[in-house]
Amino acid sequence: MIKNLSISSYLIPDKQRGSVESQVFYLTNRVLRLTQHLQLHGKDYSSQRGLWKILGKRKQLLVYLSKRDKLRYDDLIGRLGIRGLKTR
Repeated sequence: MIKNLSISSYLIPDKQRGSVESQVFYLTNRVLRLTQHLQLHGKDYSSQRGLWKILGKRKQLLVYLSKRDKLRYDDLIGRLGIRGLKTR
């Protein structure tokens, strides 16, 4: 069973709800919920497409954050427990 992340556990202040970190957090929570849904409903292709779109958006935000501020990026992927970006 995959747990949902709660935003209060990461203590993001109200004034920073539009920050890159909070957007990645929100998208990660949606990815976890969709992954859990797809484990039950494997042939739900519209949900699979939505998952790929969410993953793409999250990747764009992570690339942006890694280029702008590497420390914030490392902290975020550590707190969320997600893999880092592939480097070439």
